[in-house]
Amino acid sequence: MVSREHKKAALHDNLQLLRSITNSHSKEDSSIIIDASKYIEELKQKIDLLTHDIAQSSSSYQNSYPMVMVETQEKGIRVNVYSERSCPGLLVFVLKVFEDMNINVLEARVSCTENFHLEALGIESEENRETIDTDLVKQSVLQAIQDWIESNDQEY
Repeated sequence: MVSREHKKAALHDNLQLLRSITNSHSKEDSSIIIDASKYIEELKQKIDLLTHDIAQSSSSYQNSYPMVMVETQEKGIRVNVYSERSCPGLLVFVLKVFEDMNINVLEARVSCTENFHLEALGIESEENRETIDTDLVKQSVLQAIQDWIESNDQEY
């Protein structure tokens, strides 16, 4: 009898853990499992998209060409730009894209020493309440990288 209650309590604890990991707001066990299944499918789609982006960027350019990933967040977007080598001045070109698109940068982390890595969280500006088009942001950042390369006569 104790074993059955122990198993039931352990199952409940595991379902609550699953509920918190998947950000489910469901109360019923079956709904938590359905939400977890949807969450796993979303993660698979993100992996497929990232794999496609990586394959596309490595087939189009050498490995040192900056890679760009843009994804939708709850209240804006997350932009990641990464290069295996340092890219002096590239940050200015990327930030200009945010300014031109009226995107306010809430938080940013940048590393420009041995390699270049920018991670920025942005939201629409107060006067521009439209949803940010992640594809347009990505294309604009890629164009900014191309402009930076041309302005510095970089070889990629």
